[in-house]
This record gives sequence, structure tokens and C-alpha cells, in this order.
Amino acid sequence: MALQRIDKILSSQNIASRSEIKAMVKAGRICADGSTVKRPEEKYDPETTLLTLDGQELRFRKYLYIMMNKPQGVLSASNDKYAKTVIDLLPEELYRRDLFPAGRLDKDTEGFLLITNDGELAHKMLSPKSHVYKLYEATTDRTLHEEDVAAFRAGIRCGDQTFLPADMKIIAPNKALVEICEGKFHQVKKMFSAVGAEVTALKRLRIGGVSLDEHLPPGACRELKDQEIIDILSHYHGL
Repeated sequence: MALQRIDKILSSQNIASRSEIKAMVKAGRICADGSTVKRPEEKYDPETTLLTLDGQELRFRKYLYIMMNKPQGVLSASNDKYAKTVIDLLPEELYRRDLFPAGRLDKDTEGFLLITNDGELAHKMLSPKSHVYKLYEATTDRTLHEEDVAAFRAGIRCGDQTFLPADMKIIAPNKALVEICEGKFHQVKKMFSAVGAEVTALKRLRIGGVSLDEHLPPGACRELKDQEIIDILSHYHGL
């Protein structure tokens, strides 16, 4: 990895602001490989240099991968002047300025949202070519029938949009599991609308091979485990 200024390295990890880090350096509180850092513009490789603050090791993480159980009423955005976003819900220890939601869930949709600063992984996860399936639980305003299941499997056309075939499993008279790999704008809602049903509640339960942690209440989040980071790009699907 390219060498970076020590103040940039530490601020990227949310250790402190650039001005605060400058003061820490001046006070001799930061060391690199056992030697006291003299100037905030000194450069190091953050992946190979042992950095310490007041003798405590600082672990550098280039990328973060966060599973959030997105609640209703919150925007899937990095920032917004008028409404609360998913980034606003992050605890201080997980916040980074470069984090963003990988894909969007509508404001009234809840469930599994991946928040990361890894643009390459996000692109792969969202691209239909990657065949990363997303599983949703949809509640509708009418009773669902096997004819609806067949329509989803055949592929849905809504207005001038065509959606690829999708699996659906009815789990209650007006509730179904739906699995898609496209992720077009309002896709699940539009697919149900095409068969004459309105979605009254929608929750994402799984991305790839990773399911929403059932211990996460709405608005809570946690980092993905190493295996989950791999599994989120898997081709796993099944209702």
C-alpha cells in the first residue's frame, strides 16, 4: 500500500480529527514501529507499520463491512439535510467518513443493509451479472395465490420495465418470500403491483449467503465476520 501521512492514516480510522492528531504528535503520544513520530506529515505504510497511541496498538482497517438492520423511516443514504440516514445510526466506534450504503432500501423498507467503504465489493454485490440473490419478506394487501407464484417465475413486466424470473414462496395468506438478483428501483413492489397486489410491508432477510442477524434489533448493526464478507458474494439462493 502507498505511504500515507500519519495524520491522514489516523483520521481515516476515526481516531481523532487531523488537528487533534497534530496535537498528539506534538505531545509525543504517537509511535511508529517503536519510534516517536515527530511530525504529522511523516508518511508510513498503514498495513505494515506498527502504530501506537499512548502505548496502545492501533489496528488499521482499510475496509469496513457493517450489517445493519435498517428500520423503517430512515433513508439509505450517506447524508441528507432534512432526514435521518443509516449513516447517522452508526455507533461512534464504527463511523468513517467514507462509508456508504451498498444499494438502497426504500425509506419504508426494513432489514439487512450492507454499509461499507469497499466500492469494488459493493459493485460486485449489486451487479446482476454477479448473481448475488437477495431474499425479501413481503406483506401484501390481498391473499396471494399460486398464480402469483407462477407469474413471478415466468418473469414480470410492469409498464416499460421487465424483471427477470424470481422465486416466490407463500408463507401466509398475504405474505411471501421473494428472491431476486437484480435490485432495480422499487423492484419487489413493482412486481407485486403487476399482479394486482400492493406491498404493505417489506423486509430484506438475506444478501448472498449471509442472513440478517436475528439478534440485531431495528437500527442496530455489527461488523461482518471474515467468512460473511466472502459469503455475501456467493451465488447461494433458496427459499
